[in-house]
Amino acid sequence: MSDTDLGRRFATGGEDELEEIINLYGEKLLRYATAILCDYQEAEDVVQDVFLSAYQNRAAFDGENLSAWLYKITYNRSLNQLKKRRVLYFSEIWDKAVSPAEDIGLSDETLRALRRLKPKERALLYGRIMEEQSYEDLSLLFGRSPVALRKQYERAKKRLAGYLTAGHYGKEQKHEYI
Repeated sequence: MSDTDLGRRFATGGEDELEEIINLYGEKLLRYATAILCDYQEAEDVVQDVFLSAYQNRAAFDGENLSAWLYKITYNRSLNQLKKRRVLYFSEIWDKAVSPAEDIGLSDETLRALRRLKPKERALLYGRIMEEQSYEDLSLLFGRSPVALRKQYERAKKRLAGYLTAGHYGKEQKHEYI
């Protein structure tokens, strides 16, 4: 069954369709939210809220591109969660936080480097690399053209590669984006 068929059934359906999209997208959205938030427990809460919100607002959904719609809700809810923390920098937070590296299939070194990127950059990289989303799908999520996202992706990838080198973990980069 295609994403569009499921989307149309979900838009007019009930709990059976909700259960179907949870089974299909639950783990993917959880990994995506964890990559943005860098906190597995918060990501679980966000994804639960995403499905609740999607279910409550399903009548307003046009039935097209269910995947992009769910990723967009997850992205926005994750950013809202980051704002709620009211913490942008403070690397000492990470000493106390649960490391989600194993939950999303990343090494601790990669996760540390990702934390240095802005949440939007993390979301873009994760969506493009780990979820293999097209620039067209990502443009629906970010509200930017595929060409602009491709350029932003290349810049974020270059920054991440720089952070992965040993010289970038010194005093010059002591703050992390949360």
